Amino acid sequence: MLLKESIKQAYLDQQSLLVSRHLNTIPRSFLSGYKPASGHIEVISGIRRSGKSTLMALIRDRFYPGAAYFNFEDSRVYGFDVHDFQKLDEIIPRDTPAYLFDEIQNVDKWELFVRQLHDRGSKVFITGSNASLLSNELGTRLTGRHLRHDLYPFSYQEFLSYHQITSSKETFDRYLDEGGFPEYLAQKDPMILQNLFKDIVLRDIAVRHGIRNIQTLMEVALFLITNSGKKTTYNSIRKQFNMGAANTAADFIHWLEDSWLIFQVQRFSWSVKSRNANPRKIYGIDTGLIHTNSLSFSADRGRRLENAVYLHLRRSGKEIFYFRENKECDFVLFEQRKCVMAIQVCEQITPDNQKRETEGLIEAMNNFGLVEGIIITSNQNDTITVSDKIIQLIPAFQFISTGKATKTG
Repeated sequence: MLLKESIKQAYLDQQSLLVSRHLNTIPRSFLSGYKPASGHIEVISGIRRSGKSTLMALIRDRFYPGAAYFNFEDSRVYGFDVHDFQKLDEIIPRDTPAYLFDEIQNVDKWELFVRQLHDRGSKVFITGSNASLLSNELGTRLTGRHLRHDLYPFSYQEFLSYHQITSSKETFDRYLDEGGFPEYLAQKDPMILQNLFKDIVLRDIAVRHGIRNIQTLMEVALFLITNSGKKTTYNSIRKQFNMGAANTAADFIHWLEDSWLIFQVQRFSWSVKSRNANPRKIYGIDTGLIHTNSLSFSADRGRRLENAVYLHLRRSGKEIFYFRENKECDFVLFEQRKCVMAIQVCEQITPDNQKRETEGLIEAMNNFGLVEGIIITSNQNDTITVSDKIIQLIPAFQFISTGKATKTG
């Protein structure tokens, strides 16, 4: 337990710090058309340093001036436990328009206090950088009382707005290299993204889960983001890194996903059992993070292009799978159990690879009854007609900057 005076001093200092967070930044796409949901706890989940605290500052400034803010990662309140919530509640003015809590999942049984505030009619926002921890507590004690919003590093559109530049192949290539972490874009110091990667692996995974073999965990994490877009299985990871059991490899991958470093995309099947049994494709949270931490001396722009397209599609809220029968298609998107789009990603279509790249796409289109498909390229704009199928070649910077398939930023 902490002294009430220590909590109060941290709280007062944090209010002024939050005010300065939204200065010299850009409005996030999240706020376009956003209105707070009355009667619900709102949860903002995303990777560390993606701008969750800044977004909270923008929400407070726009909707709840003077709302209470508290960051549970402040070193001055290290050791904050469930009994300290009563002290915090006494410190915060009761007439505060809303409560904004940063990284609250660090406190065991935090959901009890949030439920208490909600039950007395208070508006509560919380952020967290561990998807699983938030989901578990929200699902058990706050079912039906919360809405979740996922926040990513800057999208391409936000990247353009931040730098005050226009969409083109050149600016998109720059986005592939730099990614969307605001702090890195401001300082351009690779150590920012390298240290972020290490902090997440060490603090959020190794320490939290009591992992002894930290070296193997770090090697697995580096391998996965370096090979984004490639298929893998838990057993192949187990063999490659001489791990004792496939379950250990599965745990490592799930924990990396919980921390928002990576995402897994399953092979399409109507059977859940089949989806779970097949290899998954791995994608990273940010192309700049991948580029900066890559083990490869020659950056694979083709895979980072595919990764950027995946992140754009993920923002749409649609279900995403890859398709493979005889051939492979990178992405098939579903809404209400119906495939609405099939997409292939290829840096450049040439006479040598055209047949290979179109066959997988056409097979997916035939399987789902689609007349049109898309191949996203680096800078090609063209149309290919095969029998009754129409395939549009679209440059990535055009596809992503138009916001196709996208719901939020």
